[in-house]
Amino acid sequence: MKSGVAFLCASFTLLGASASALAQQAPAAPAGSNLQVGGLKPPEAVQTDNAPNPQTQTEVQLDRAVKEDSGRGLEFVALSAEVGPEFLGLHTLKADNLVDSKYIESKGTGLAVGAGLGVRLLAFTVGARFRYANFSDFALWTLGVEGGLHIPLGRLEPYFTLGAGYASLGSFDKANSGFAPNSAHGLDVRGGVGVDYYLTNTFTVGGNLTGDVLFLGRKASGGTPVTSDPDAMQAGAVYAADGSGIGASATLSAVVGLHF
Repeated sequence: MKSGVAFLCASFTLLGASASALAQQAPAAPAGSNLQVGGLKPPEAVQTDNAPNPQTQTEVQLDRAVKEDSGRGLEFVALSAEVGPEFLGLHTLKADNLVDSKYIESKGTGLAVGAGLGVRLLAFTVGARFRYANFSDFALWTLGVEGGLHIPLGRLEPYFTLGAGYASLGSFDKANSGFAPNSAHGLDVRGGVGVDYYLTNTFTVGGNLTGDVLFLGRKASGGTPVTSDPDAMQAGAVYAADGSGIGASATLSAVVGLHF
């Protein structure tokens, strides 16, 4: 009996020593291997990268838009004033005794001033514009409606305009002939291109170039020139009949504006 118990104790001691030696000789599991213990599997390693998520990209785009935005809100009313040279030819397209070119220059350059008032809906404007130009032998003024298309590019804003209205030609100089025609009246058609720069959200500076076509006519004048000059007498005969003409002008203006 004692010998059997001793044999069992020796067997367990030998088995324990063998297991310890096998454990020390077993190779270590490689790093990153998927070990399963009792049916449980550790989670996969989380891979990270530097790519921003969609929400982060959206925020970046919004921040950029805020920085690039001019900061201007909606506009509803605009006021403008302009000044610049105007070149005018009264007989550019048609001449039918509107003026006698011998005593009154039918073309020339003068100083034009003007003002405009309009309303705006997004990129479109509509309003009225007055312009007065003084030349050596006469004066011309126009008053009409005007529409525009504006292209906002931050603080820089190019635009195009079209307009039409009333034109009046008068204040003729009669110093040479002693005789001047009646004032002429008619239709003014205008197209233009320009640009505004917003120094502030409400104040702009810029310039525009416009071209006009003028359809003018005048009534016959009465009276006799106070001169015995045959040419002046001829001018009186010209103005004794109705006259007309189709002229053209070009105006380059510096413009300031207020926008609300």
